[in-house]
Amino acid sequence: MAQKSHGRADAGRCHPWGRKMTLLMTTDLDHLRVVLVRVRNPLNIGAAARAMSNFGVSRLRVVNPYQVAFHEARSAVGAAELLAKAEQYKSVAEAVADCALVVGTTAVGHRELQHPLRRLENGARIIRRQLPLAPVALLFGSEKVGLSKQDLSHCHWLMRIPTREEHASMNLAQAVAICLYELVRQGKIPLGKKVGARATVGDVERITQILLHTLGASGYVQPRSAAATEEKLRRMVRRLNLDARDAEVWLGMLRQVAWKLGKEIGE
Repeated sequence: MAQKSHGRADAGRCHPWGRKMTLLMTTDLDHLRVVLVRVRNPLNIGAAARAMSNFGVSRLRVVNPYQVAFHEARSAVGAAELLAKAEQYKSVAEAVADCALVVGTTAVGHRELQHPLRRLENGARIIRRQLPLAPVALLFGSEKVGLSKQDLSHCHWLMRIPTREEHASMNLAQAVAICLYELVRQGKIPLGKKVGARATVGDVERITQILLHTLGASGYVQPRSAAATEEKLRRMVRRLNLDARDAEVWLGMLRQVAWKLGKEIGE
């Protein structure tokens, strides 16, 4: 005769992954920032916020959202509190300034990528290693065009959900949910050898801007190509993977060069 169920203990045996998921839901995900860039559909914003709440992620940032849609989304079922605390920014640079790792999501399509591209399961593993150390930003673009080249220039690398090529693009909220599920489902990965803290994106961006200013003052960068040069320079500086102490040294050196150059040309 079959024995009766005795509550949670039996439920855990029936669903061997259930206990692991419950454990992960209580882990510290405060270092993860989900960043939605130029989103327009209130249903997508609300559903993305609800997915964040489902998986225990609370830090939502929005960049230049369509204000009508963002206002309507604040009534999202089960995520009103999360949306009420969402932070708004005018640019991607401001939204990720305190992060040490910035990962963009993309369906790839026909665009030519200038960044390393990782499948979701591999990218999630790297993000989990970084989360205990410093803030990480996970970027999602607008429903129509995704992340622009300018947006992507702020990323260290890109991540894609392995959809089929014939229909690669996913609904925004679904993409958020799948990425967060992959992040929590495998649990924490033991940290490797401890290294110096990674430089924040804010410091890396300051290095980029001082270097760009210096190159412009020297005549290396022409006004007509400044925007394209800035994107290339930003990607190049991020590939250096500077730690916090090295970033401080670079800032000191470049500020001195910029000051000296400005003094010589009479700025």
